[in-house]
Amino acid sequence: MNIKENIKTLIIKKPLKLDCGQIINDYPLAYETYGTLNENRDNAILVCHALTGDQFVTGLNPITKKEGWWSYAVGPNKSIDTNKYFVICANVIGGCMGSFGPSHVNQKTNKIYGADFPVITINDIVNAQVNLLDHFGIKKLFSVVGGSMGGMQVLQFVSNFPEKTKTAVPIACTSSHSAQNIAFNELGRQAITADHNWLDGKYSSKNTVPDKGLAVARMAAHITYLSKKGLQEKFGRKLQERDDLKFGFDADFQIESYLRYQGSVFVDRFDANSYLYITRAMDYFDLAKQFKGNLSDAFINTKAKFFIISFTSDWLYPTQENKDIVIALNSIGADVGFIEIKSDKGHDSFLLDVPDFLNALKNFLDKSYKENKV
Repeated sequence: MNIKENIKTLIIKKPLKLDCGQIINDYPLAYETYGTLNENRDNAILVCHALTGDQFVTGLNPITKKEGWWSYAVGPNKSIDTNKYFVICANVIGGCMGSFGPSHVNQKTNKIYGADFPVITINDIVNAQVNLLDHFGIKKLFSVVGGSMGGMQVLQFVSNFPEKTKTAVPIACTSSHSAQNIAFNELGRQAITADHNWLDGKYSSKNTVPDKGLAVARMAAHITYLSKKGLQEKFGRKLQERDDLKFGFDADFQIESYLRYQGSVFVDRFDANSYLYITRAMDYFDLAKQFKGNLSDAFINTKAKFFIISFTSDWLYPTQENKDIVIALNSIGADVGFIEIKSDKGHDSFLLDVPDFLNALKNFLDKSYKENKV
C-alpha cells in the first residue's frame, strides 16, 4: 500500500525556526478532518494527539485498518460531535504518519534523516500545527482539545496563540514533565538504542528495524498507562494457557503475554526514531520555564475558557499536576473549570469508554458552543 495515497498532506512554505535553532520550510504536515466547517468558520475543534497517536482520530484508520484512537469520544452524536463540529487533527512533526519526521529524506543529503533529524519540542509541534488554521481560513477555533501529550500541546497552543481559541480542554496532562516520567522515557529510549538493529538511527537504509528495543520501550510505557488496581482485576496472577508454572522464561502469566503482545503490534505501526524524538519533546516540555518559572504568565493574555480533566487512578500525570494548572489559571482570574473523574483504568482512561468522562467532555463543549451562539 502507498501510504501517501491515504494521507492528506499540507506543504508548509512558511519557515519555522525550531527551538534547537534549525530552520525548516517546505515541510509536510499530515492531517485529517471530520465533520463540516460551517459558513462562519467558528465550529472548528483542533484535536491534539498523544505520543503514539496520529491524525486518524476516529473511524477506520486507512493505514492500520483499525479503529481511530479516540473513536469513543469523536464521531456523530459523541462527546466531540462531528454532526456539530469540524474536527481537525495533525500528525505531529517528528511523527511517522506523514508529517515531517526522521523517516523523511533530507533534501540536502538525499538520505533518510534518521538520528540526524533536528530535536523538536512541544512548542515546535504547536507552531507547525497552527498553519492548518490559515489553510482552512479559520481565524479562531471553537476549541483545542487533547489528552496526555495532546494536553501539553493544548497548553502550549493557548500560550502561543491566546486569541486563536474560545475554549481549551487539557486532559490528563501536566505543565512540565516530572523526573519520574523522564526516567520512564529514558528507559524506552535506551531499549531502542541498545538494540543492535538501531544502527545509530540508520536502520531504514539497511532495511531493518530495532523491533526488540521498540517493543520493550512500548511494554515499559504501557505499564505507566494502566493502574495497579486495573491490572490486578484484569490479570492478577492468572496463568497464560497453562495449568501450572513451567519453570522457564516463557510467558507464564497472562500479564506477561499481554505486554509482549502490546510490544509486538506496536512495532508494526510506529517508527523507532519517531519514538525517540517525540519522547524527547515531552521531556523538554516545561511551560513555566518559558516564563521565568511563573506558569500563570503563560496564560496572561488569553480569554479562553478552560476545562481541565484528570483521573483518580492516573499516576503518570496525577490529579495534583492537573490542579497545579488550575491554580495557575485561577491566580490570573481565568475562566477555568476542573473535574476529577473516578476511574480504575489509569492514564489511559481518556482513551477508553469511561461514561463520566465522555459525558463531562460533551456537556462542557455543547454548553460552551451554545453560549457562544447567544
